[in-house]
Amino acid sequence: MIDFNKFTKYSKPGPRYTSYPTALEFNESFNYKALDAEFKVQDNKRAISLYFHLPFCRSACYFCGCNVVYTSKEEKKDRYIDYIERELEILSKKIDTKREVSQLHFGGGTPTFFDKKQLQRVIKLIKKHFKNFAKDAEISCEIDPRYFTNEHMEVLKSGGFNRISFGVQDFDPKVQEAVHRIQSYEVTKKAIDITRDAGIKSVNVDLIYGLPYQSFETFKNTLELALELDADRYAVFNYAHVPWMKKTMRKIDETTLPHPSVKLEILKYTIEFFEKNGLKMVGMDHFAKPEDELFKAIKKGELHRNFQGYTTKGGADLIGVGLTSIGEGKDYYVQNYKDMRDYEAAIDEGRLPVHRGVKLSEDDVLRNFVIMELMSNFKLNIKRVEKKFNIDFNKYFADALSDLQEFVEADLVTITDKEISINTTGTMLIRNIAMPFDAYMKKSDDNKKRFSKTI
Repeated sequence: MIDFNKFTKYSKPGPRYTSYPTALEFNESFNYKALDAEFKVQDNKRAISLYFHLPFCRSACYFCGCNVVYTSKEEKKDRYIDYIERELEILSKKIDTKREVSQLHFGGGTPTFFDKKQLQRVIKLIKKHFKNFAKDAEISCEIDPRYFTNEHMEVLKSGGFNRISFGVQDFDPKVQEAVHRIQSYEVTKKAIDITRDAGIKSVNVDLIYGLPYQSFETFKNTLELALELDADRYAVFNYAHVPWMKKTMRKIDETTLPHPSVKLEILKYTIEFFEKNGLKMVGMDHFAKPEDELFKAIKKGELHRNFQGYTTKGGADLIGVGLTSIGEGKDYYVQNYKDMRDYEAAIDEGRLPVHRGVKLSEDDVLRNFVIMELMSNFKLNIKRVEKKFNIDFNKYFADALSDLQEFVEADLVTITDKEISINTTGTMLIRNIAMPFDAYMKKSDDNKKRFSKTI
C-alpha cells in the first residue's frame, strides 16, 4: 500500500520537460537572423516535422494553458491564413522544402473551429511547398468534439491525416461546468464514430486529472466512459494550475482543486485501470494498445519527446509555423511571436516572425539527452551516455546522483554502474526524478516559482 501523504512533499514547482532547456530560458538574442544562420548549416538529409498553430477558439476553457485567440469572426481566421501563406513563402526561401516530411501536426486553439474551406486552404498551402511526405508520415490534428463534422473529417482524410486527437478532459458535469467546457459523452462518441467511419486507425483521447471538484470516484467514472470510446491511445495529463500566466485560470476556485495525495491516488488507479484493460503505460502520461507504435518504441528504448508529446519520429528538425509556434533543431529552440500584431508586423517586413529562442551549449545537449531519455523510457543507459558524449558519468553528474539518493532510499529509483531505472511507482514522480539533472533549476529560485507543481 502506497502512503500518498508521504509523497505529497514532492509536490513542488517543476518543468514538464517538453524541452530542455525549458521555454523560460528562451531569449530575444536568438532572433530571426540566428534562425536563418541555423537553417543555412542544417543537414538537409534530416527529415522535417511540421507544426501549424491554429489559435482560434470561440470561448475559454478555464483549464487551458495553450496560446489562444478568442473570436467569432470569420474574417479574423481568413486574415490569419493569409499570413500563414506569406510565412510559408518566406520559409520556403530559407530551407530546402524538398526534404522528407516525417510529421505534420495541427494544434490550437481549435483547428476545426476553421470551416471546411479554410482547412482545405491551409492544407493546400502546405502541400504547395512540402511535397515529399514520407510513406509512414504521422499527420495529426487536435480536435474539440464540439466543433467537428463529417465535412471536417472529409477534408482531413483527403489531406492525408491519419491520427486524430480528441480533447475530453473529464465527463463529470460539475467538473465541466467549473472549467467552462460542457461536452457530453454522446457528443464525444459521435465525433469519434465519424473518424472511425472514415477509416482513421489511430485515435487519441486526452484526459486531465487535478481539475476542480474532481474526486477519486468521479474520475474513476470518467475513465470507464473513456474506455468505452475504444481509443488507441489515451493521454492523462496533470492539470497545470498557473494563474499568474493564464488569466482564465483565475476563474477557478483553488479551494475546489483536489489535494496532491488525491491526485496521486487517481494517477495510480489510472495506471492500474488501463493496464488491467490491455493498454500499456508509455512515458509519463500516455497509455497505448500493445500493437501501437508508441508501445513498440518504448520496448526498444526508442521513444522520443517533443512539444507535441511522445513520438516515434526522432531525428527530425521541427519547423513551427504560425502564431507562437515552437521549432527545434539539433542544438536550438525557437518560438514565434505570441502577439498577433507583432507576428503580422514581422511578416509584413518580409522576415520570419521569430520572437525568441535559445542556442544549446554542449552541456545543454548532454543534459537534454539524459532528461529526455528518463522522461521517455524511464531508464537511462549510463554506458551509452558515456560513449556518446565522452564523459565519466559519475563524475559529471555527481551532484545529480547525490540528489537522486532520496528516490533510491524511497524504492522509486535503482542506480547501477550501467543504468538508472525507475519503477512503476517512481514514474508518478518522473518530473521530480529528472530535475536533479537540470542545471537551470539549481541556478534560479525565480524560475522555480514560474512552473506548475509536479503533483
